[in-house]
Amino acid sequence: MKYTLMINEGPYQHQSSDTALQFARAALEKGHEIYRVFFYHDGVNNGTRLSAPPQDDRQIQKEWSELAKQHDLDLVICIAAAQRRGLMDADEAKRQGMDADNIIEGFRISGLGQLIEGGIQADRTLVFGD
Repeated sequence: MKYTLMINEGPYQHQSSDTALQFARAALEKGHEIYRVFFYHDGVNNGTRLSAPPQDDRQIQKEWSELAKQHDLDLVICIAAAQRRGLMDADEAKRQGMDADNIIEGFRISGLGQLIEGGIQADRTLVFGD
């Protein structure tokens, strides 16, 4: 089975990001494919490299990044939602005249078309969060 995941809530907001991460791990372990993970609304905060939770807390951004590296996952952050929340990659930072980017390795910024394509290419699209 091929899945696209959509995550709408931030990493420390509710359980949605954790549940999506656990689902992705379990699906991959069972031999399923994750076509794309699309982060939307506050979910884009899963892709910031500037979060610094306490050492004894979960490091959800880092966990997504590591999972993407291990399984060559396509982690996409919605550009409009990211801009509203101050997240940008190097290209967008340059375009906006900012002096730094803040997207963690393994994530990329793109538009809603990537979500639509993911829905078309996948057998199932699962939405995590409101």
